[in-house]
Amino acid sequence: MFTHDEVWRGIDRLARHNGLTASGLARRAGLDPTTFNPSKRITKENRPRWPSTESLAKILTATGTPFNAFVAMMSDETGAAIEPPSQRMRCIGLEQAGRPALFDEAGFPIGAEWDEIEFPNLDDRHAYALEVRGDEMAPIYRDGDLLIVSPGASIRRHDRVLLKPRDGEPVAGHLVRRTAQRLELAPFAQGQETKRFAIGEVTWLARIVWASQ
Repeated sequence: MFTHDEVWRGIDRLARHNGLTASGLARRAGLDPTTFNPSKRITKENRPRWPSTESLAKILTATGTPFNAFVAMMSDETGAAIEPPSQRMRCIGLEQAGRPALFDEAGFPIGAEWDEIEFPNLDDRHAYALEVRGDEMAPIYRDGDLLIVSPGASIRRHDRVLLKPRDGEPVAGHLVRRTAQRLELAPFAQGQETKRFAIGEVTWLARIVWASQ
């Protein structure tokens, strides 16, 4: 028999194992993003609410996870072996990254508007996660993928980066060219052409060091 806590523990670990939040896992499986929210795990009558067998089947299919592997993720005894050391990391939707007061002038995350997730330890306390929502970046990135950004990492040509113009929303893409006068960026979003920015137009540039796919 599985307990209520064990089943939800397995879902949370499955999400982290695939570099996703619980809502990202739900989206990946074609479910409502709130399906696995902590608030949905207990009813208003303070009774445990169980995930449906259909939702479990969908997340296992979407992540290619065998049922016996999911059972192992539910177990306290095997948790340490399954999960690598992790750190709490700030996380927000990519489309929200243009909000004021989320970053300082150097591109480091600040403020209290961020959510937090557990993520395998990158040994980078300034790294943060941006969750892709929607299919504008398909097929490079899909709905629910996480982009891990390190504002302190060195950047070279062809790296995947996040660029914040002085006037405009952050743009994610490949760094095509970088000179003392300008930057050229090829956005991930479908149908967008290479963008050119004068150095003086750029507030900050940060490297995307990892992405779940």
